[in-house]
Amino acid sequence: MNLVTIFRSFSPAEAQLIRSMLEAAGIPAHTVGELSALSVEGYSMTTGGVRVQVPEDRAEEAKALIASKSEGETEGG
Repeated sequence: MNLVTIFRSFSPAEAQLIRSMLEAAGIPAHTVGELSALSVEGYSMTTGGVRVQVPEDRAEEAKALIASKSEGETEGG
């Protein structure tokens, strides 16, 4: 199973929130780089932050879900 990165954040909490949202929708998701983000201030920037990854065949669905949630937030939802 090939995993692809569909979301990046410098906040482990934000990455976990996205991971949880995807899993609640039935999309398997994993976070990568979480420990490096917590261990040294600023180090997560050099490693690309915390990445949320999903199986390649679910990437478009996951991106659409994240986009729909982001649009809802900007519309006051």
